[in-house]
Amino acid sequence: MALTLLRHTTPAIASGVCYGMTDLDVADTFAAEARDVVAALPPPDRIATSPLKRCRLLAEHIGEAMNLPVTMDERLREMDFGAWEGLPWSDIPRAELDQWATDFLHARPHGGESVAMLTARVRAALAEWQTSESHALIVTHAGVIKAALAKEATSQGYNTNIGFGHFITLREDFLHDH
Repeated sequence: MALTLLRHTTPAIASGVCYGMTDLDVADTFAAEARDVVAALPPPDRIATSPLKRCRLLAEHIGEAMNLPVTMDERLREMDFGAWEGLPWSDIPRAELDQWATDFLHARPHGGESVAMLTARVRAALAEWQTSESHALIVTHAGVIKAALAKEATSQGYNTNIGFGHFITLREDFLHDH
């Protein structure tokens, strides 16, 4: 049937900060954003979420509204940016950013996870969540959604923008085409 990838609502952090694995709370606008998300979503049969709070709280809200249980899946968490976590992007050494840009898929100048590592775990998880019998809702992060949608192994292939609280619905066998 389908797989809906939903990005979490606005997190409680200043813009311009690297926060992949950092377990952030939701912003004060959560109640209104969550209400709007529930109203817009196609109804799922099941819900999975990243264990990070900004996703988990939204998934639990949706689960309650739709009377569905929520399953946490560690593979749906955001990329681990290692030493860059919590730093303003402008404070990250230029040489490290350049190294990452030069080998976008495999470089790990921050000591965390590479884009290739992220993509491998995301695609494995989504392959399990996508079945022909159900419509799964995946509450997750921008990096996970970019990894799922990437059509080519270049930085341009990962150039998908999805706003907070926005989603994309993929039809059956999407992941087999990537």
